[in-house]
Amino acid sequence: MSENQKTPRRLAREIAMQGLYEWRMSGNSLPVIEDHLEQESEDWAKADRALALVLLRGAAEHGDALEASYTGLIDRPITEISPVERAILLLGAYELTYRLETPYRVVINEAIELAKSFGGTDGHRYVNGVLDKLAPTVRAAEVEHAAKKKQQGRK
Repeated sequence: MSENQKTPRRLAREIAMQGLYEWRMSGNSLPVIEDHLEQESEDWAKADRALALVLLRGAAEHGDALEASYTGLIDRPITEISPVERAILLLGAYELTYRLETPYRVVINEAIELAKSFGGTDGHRYVNGVLDKLAPTVRAAEVEHAAKKKQQGRK
């Protein structure tokens, strides 16, 4: 998907990720960050703004609990993860945990795409690995169902 073809939902995730990055790095309040995003983001007008705000606010509200949910799945202290990948993981964990209407594979794929666009060289692999391990703990039935369907397709 090229820059010009990003969907409003993809743009919403990008904006939410940028807001989470700013929130963690600056310590600014969410209203200040939201105002900044609205003023500065070129994508604000094209994005699903309602989704961007839900994702940003929800991930920030549950940030500590969400990070705790995957702390045992990472190979280093959370503070040593790149701030960009940390924001993407927080966003992905929020969607996996609280936005059940979005299929878990879509959540993981969107997080991977964010990491490819904004993260370090292999950041997308790291994000994929962590969220892949988190998904069965927060979406057990959905992951199990997908695994069964995949198994049936191989027969």
